Amino acid sequence: MSSVNGSKPHAVCLPFPAQGHVNPMFQLAKLLHSRGFQITFVNTEFNHGRLIRSRGPDSVRGLPDFRFETIPDGLPPSDRDATQDVPPLCDSTRKNCLGPFKELLLKLKCSSEVPPITCIIVDGIMTFGVKAAKEFGIPEVLFWTASACSFMGYLQFDELLKRGIVPFRDENFIQDGTLETPIDWIPGMKNMRLKDLPSFMRTLSVDDIMFDFLGSEAQNCLKSSALVFNTFREFEREVLDSISAKFPNIYTIGPLPLLNRHLPAESQVKSLNSSLWKEDSTCLQWLNKREANSVVYVNYGSITTMTEENLKEFAWGLAKSKHPFLWIVRPDVVTGSDSATALPEEFFEEIKDRGLLAKWCPQKEVLEHSSVGVFLTHCGWNSTLETICSGVPMICWPFFADQQTNCHFACTAWGIGLEVNNDVKREEVSELVKEMMEGNKGKKLRGKALEWKKKAVEATDIGGESYNDFNKLIKEGLGYGG
Repeated sequence: MSSVNGSKPHAVCLPFPAQGHVNPMFQLAKLLHSRGFQITFVNTEFNHGRLIRSRGPDSVRGLPDFRFETIPDGLPPSDRDATQDVPPLCDSTRKNCLGPFKELLLKLKCSSEVPPITCIIVDGIMTFGVKAAKEFGIPEVLFWTASACSFMGYLQFDELLKRGIVPFRDENFIQDGTLETPIDWIPGMKNMRLKDLPSFMRTLSVDDIMFDFLGSEAQNCLKSSALVFNTFREFEREVLDSISAKFPNIYTIGPLPLLNRHLPAESQVKSLNSSLWKEDSTCLQWLNKREANSVVYVNYGSITTMTEENLKEFAWGLAKSKHPFLWIVRPDVVTGSDSATALPEEFFEEIKDRGLLAKWCPQKEVLEHSSVGVFLTHCGWNSTLETICSGVPMICWPFFADQQTNCHFACTAWGIGLEVNNDVKREEVSELVKEMMEGNKGKKLRGKALEWKKKAVEATDIGGESYNDFNKLIKEGLGYGG
């Protein structure tokens, strides 16, 4: 594939600097590379440092035609090996990243080492990148890395203001049943309650950073020339149809983990990895010794935090269930203290033959392992798609952002999940695990998860809807045939 002037097409990929955004952008970049694109992948300096710490200096050397560049995120320097605080990070990217990104584009434009930039793929919450692209006269597309249902949820933030639903008067709305209020006016979204909307609508002020940021970034996405979703049509059809009615130029190219199976065997980018955490793959050997569908896999993603009390309730709930479990406990998962010291010695004594705790793991391989029977998850979008790709049902404990919306759909429309109460109790955790592993409901949800896996595989097969949309994205959205 070549561009008009005979050189390779050159895509600059700009993800939001958090693991859940970097991963899908990286998967998309690899696929474009396999179709002949030169790739420039733009991390923040902070995340570039984390990649080096987690995977070594070779991880960011890249290849001659897959290169890494950096821009500052505008926050004070830090060596902390954890996800940055999200509200200041969102605020800073919006206010401080446009200038450095334009400087990078200028540097690339003047470089003889790379072909001219032919397109920019911008994260849906980094829309300053669209402004930069327009200034340089470079075609751009926006990549919304979360679910289509959450995108539709964020588009409602203006409507919530108009209807006087937000801001809430005081903190009582969290406990007094207000969040149970049904909502019946969102196109393509059924049986919704206020609590099922993205959590940033739970605000006492319209000036709240996250309410303002996500509401305005979602609206900005509708000003782009094209919008890409990491989903497949059948999974979110009603919502996607409603978005298409408002903004017809959308491409559904997911689930990207399955589309990535089309990378050529000899592709050099296969070995490149975007994990900002050091992965412990010894857990795979532990899983090898377990029976099929017998293990509870627990992972709350890269951002979720909880109280020490929450952690202990999960711990004893898992212990009481008597089922083997692999539990990922990040060092920073407990608010304000080291999670390693939060659990008592008697817990480890209780679970020594059937529980394994690790700090991080290669999640895709874990979920695909035959011994995993259920996934206790925060319902982040990458985790939701990976569980679909593996045909594993979910126990859902959403933390923030789009996770409440994903949880609602998982437990209703998709029929693959059961929800844990936000105020987690060990008895409930234990009962849900037993129901999922032994009960009729669990069996039914597992069957549904396997059905969705089959449909996801079909969508990403050669000739499937997502596969075809990826081809259309290259041809129409990014302007290249072949």
